[in-house]
Amino acid sequence: MTHDDSQEIKDTFISHLVELRTRLLKAAGAVLAIFVVLFIYPGPSTIYDLLAQPMLASLPQGTRMIATGVITPFMVPVKVTLLAAFLLALPIVLYQAWAFVAPGLYQHEKRLALPLIASSTALFIAGMAFCYFVVFRTVFHFIAGFAPESITPAPDIEAYLNFVMTMFIAFGVTFEVPVAVVLLSSTGVVTVKKLREARGYVIVGAFVIAAVVTPPDVLSQFMLAVPLCLLYEVGILLSASMARKRKDTEESEERSPEVSNDA
Repeated sequence: MTHDDSQEIKDTFISHLVELRTRLLKAAGAVLAIFVVLFIYPGPSTIYDLLAQPMLASLPQGTRMIATGVITPFMVPVKVTLLAAFLLALPIVLYQAWAFVAPGLYQHEKRLALPLIASSTALFIAGMAFCYFVVFRTVFHFIAGFAPESITPAPDIEAYLNFVMTMFIAFGVTFEVPVAVVLLSSTGVVTVKKLREARGYVIVGAFVIAAVVTPPDVLSQFMLAVPLCLLYEVGILLSASMARKRKDTEESEERSPEVSNDA
């Protein structure tokens, strides 16, 4: 390798680092800007109250959540606001990531990457919404129904935040199953036939994962495992549909030269 070649590689590497830094700064700036707006209006306390609403609705009348730490009443709402800002800025963050890697992709990879990014973002948010509107309200009322009369529940807000974030991530990742299945099938890692054959293992694995991630009650485990199994089936159907389309395209391309030769 000549000196000019090594210098060119070095310059290319430095230009990539500069580009990466620029993209990261833009993504962080978007999150920070939205955080400042949310901090001013509606404010961290309002955002946290919205997050805590499913738990508050299941507590006895007049009962509130507690904070055991000195700065917990300030830090926990700020953390929730920062997470909300990141979620709202997620399209911008993903666009910056896409803009960084797009120049190195082939045209067919670009056509596949954009729908995957958009669908994975939408599905992750859908998983969080399902967890908030369905799972939390159902599970909290279910657990509150088993509390003895001699006990007054008063959950700590920091413990509640940790629990909520764990459940949000679990359900968000669960709703990514169709994207993962389609990606494995479209890249040729597995075939649709193999995916169908693995259905039994997926069902068992879904309940094992649900038992580890969710609270130790049967209801929440079912509410995670059943959607995971159903979404796996959706992924198989989408993969089979895409495989048929690819096969039809290849057959039409094979017939086209024959028609041209005959002509």
